[in-house]
Amino acid sequence: MGGAGLAAVAGPALLGGCSRIGTGNTMDRIRDQGYVNVGFANEAPYGYTDLETGELTGESPELARAIFAELGIDELRGVPVQFDGLIPGLVGGQFDMVSAGMAITPDRCAEVSFTNPEYLSRTAFLVPEGNPEGIDSFGVIADNPDLRLGVMNATIEQQTAEDAGIPGAQVQTAPDPVSAFELLETGRIDAVSLTVISLRWMLDVRGGPFEVTEGFFPVIDGEEQVSGGGYAIRHEDDALREAVNEKLAEFKDSGRLLEILQPFGFSTDELPGDLTAAELCEA
Repeated sequence: MGGAGLAAVAGPALLGGCSRIGTGNTMDRIRDQGYVNVGFANEAPYGYTDLETGELTGESPELARAIFAELGIDELRGVPVQFDGLIPGLVGGQFDMVSAGMAITPDRCAEVSFTNPEYLSRTAFLVPEGNPEGIDSFGVIADNPDLRLGVMNATIEQQTAEDAGIPGAQVQTAPDPVSAFELLETGRIDAVSLTVISLRWMLDVRGGPFEVTEGFFPVIDGEEQVSGGGYAIRHEDDALREAVNEKLAEFKDSGRLLEILQPFGFSTDELPGDLTAAELCEA
């Protein structure tokens, strides 16, 4: 999106639904009220506030808008939350679902349900130009105690770094991508790990003497860790999950999914095919 910032603190217009949204059948309630509350973490290009317009945008909110419009619900209201507060906020009733491109993992599936993935999520590293340390995997960092890695708190990259054997002392957490980028700019870390889509977007917006490595699915204990992102929904909200999944399947078949995702840097390489949330929850 032209002129979109990486992140911003959302103004009052986005704060509807900060108190508990209520109980009962969520799908019936949002149909009756005509809007859905979504939590997002200000991570471009997944879900963020456009600094020029003040509007919630990103691949996840724009896809949600299209899906809910098909369901007769015309308004999407955003609730900005730190990434590590998204699942607690959802469970606690601050919003109806998480619209942040959240990776579907077994640990998260124990706390909430997920729709089927809207995209595949490959990992990459943002490194200084020329990649002087040759960082192309988590193993390179694990094998060199002098290297430092930056990750966002509570993300799949943080967990992957731990699973790959990188000591905690070599990992610097950040609350958002901009903070991670600044750690690299100031030389406090040697690389940032996020999804390849997020890193390319960030480098395009921020610029600087850096490059993004090729995207990959991490290999842990000989197993490739395929990852995909979807909408997080409370376990009890089966009707909401099924309604979103039905429309998502239609969008995949018609090509509309790619049309919505493309402006945010996604391509056919990121399309999820027939991969399901159930498969990712059991991975």
